[in-house]
Amino acid sequence: MSTISFAIVGCGHIANKHIEAIRNIPNAMLAAVCDTNPERLKEYTATHRVRGYLSLEEMLEKESGLDAISICTPSGLHAPLAVQAAQAKKHIVVEKPIALTLEDADRIIQACEDNGVKLAVVHPNRFRPAVMKLKKLKDQGLFGKLSHVNATVRWNRNQAYYDQAPWRGTKALDGGVLMNQAIHNLDLMYWLTGPVEEVQAYNATRLRDIEAEDVSVAVLKFKDGTLGIIEAAATIYPKNYEESLSIFGETGTAVISGRTANRIKHLIFEGVPEEETARIIEQVEQDPFGTPGHQHIIADMVDAIREDREPLVTGQDGRNALQLVLTVYEAAEKHAPVKWGNSKELVSSQQ
Repeated sequence: MSTISFAIVGCGHIANKHIEAIRNIPNAMLAAVCDTNPERLKEYTATHRVRGYLSLEEMLEKESGLDAISICTPSGLHAPLAVQAAQAKKHIVVEKPIALTLEDADRIIQACEDNGVKLAVVHPNRFRPAVMKLKKLKDQGLFGKLSHVNATVRWNRNQAYYDQAPWRGTKALDGGVLMNQAIHNLDLMYWLTGPVEEVQAYNATRLRDIEAEDVSVAVLKFKDGTLGIIEAAATIYPKNYEESLSIFGETGTAVISGRTANRIKHLIFEGVPEEETARIIEQVEQDPFGTPGHQHIIADMVDAIREDREPLVTGQDGRNALQLVLTVYEAAEKHAPVKWGNSKELVSSQQ
């Protein structure tokens, strides 16, 4: 089997996870990296011993053998770069969020469809052992009719974190705690419980000197009547405290928690012996982190290319998570419930 050749655009912190993943996957290789910062590019090319380019145009011109490109730039730059790469017939792995607007997300999705290339969005938390167990149990119907779900991110991102780069915390390039940190948990909530019907929310910028929100609370109504609660904060003192996802149903309850939602804290189902649920919890405890999520995403892209199928986390999945964040934003801004819209413009239920 031929090796799938990857390149990376954007040599920031997250690019290292892509590089590590690529190098741990058989039949995948890193061919090149690209960044507009010459010093950072030089550091990456020396460290990883790959060719480097200051522009995507030059890399696409000179690296004709590339199969796939990972977009690891600030979020507000995802769309133009992903579209350009798709038009060059390269498969796309794009970091979360897929984009900062639905219009840009749709541009990426359409460009990939028009050019016959695969599109995967990096929502790696789906591949945590605890989450995979929860998804399987949900799909088996063990919870029965759901009453409500809860997604919580209580983390710390201090001012020094935002001061690392001028784009951090901006609305144009980054977003706040919902778009940048909690979107992974919101992706899981939607994946397990969606689709959404209506959202009410409050956002605030309480402790950080940034444009976007550092704390958010929201209440959701899903189309099947299930209620949802979102609590997301980057203001927790003095460090990350908790990320959790809880599901409460007629015949079952599950809580995944820990600092990064990777342990099953509570699990019980009607008709399922306690010994069986204890065994599931113990299985996860033996390896709560599992294979790194980025490695799952990259390996799946390799398989999707070879098998000519959709990746496990699609562009539409990324769009759903983005739309949930944007609907929370709109509800908070309007101080009114907002209906989930199928169009690019979200419509307030108060209009």
